Amino acid sequence: MKPARTDRLKSEYQREISRIIAGPLKDREPELKGLISVTEADVAPDLKTAKIYVSIYGSSKEEQTESFRILKENAGFIRRELAKVMAMRTVPALTFLEDSSMEYGSKMDALFEKLNHDGDGE
Repeated sequence: MKPARTDRLKSEYQREISRIIAGPLKDREPELKGLISVTEADVAPDLKTAKIYVSIYGSSKEEQTESFRILKENAGFIRRELAKVMAMRTVPALTFLEDSSMEYGSKMDALFEKLNHDGDGE
């Protein structure tokens, strides 16, 4: 498959999965809390599997863990909802993975800010 087509599919999957999580899944699972962002969709060239990277912002670590567990448990539901909107013969099996790059980035920003602030005092 051409790289341009897979790139389009990745962005389409990312957008649709975000919409499904915010709509039908939150309606189905009221325990799903926090801000859930689909940061990347990595679709295999044969279109049989896809890794979906999500970033979850919650009021506590327990809330984030619970929301991630709910996402993983409902991967089949999300896949069925995705099949309804995508005009494709096959919809890949979805594997959800936590994307901690945003958390890491904010931690690094805080460290750099602290270093800058400590350097100004000298």
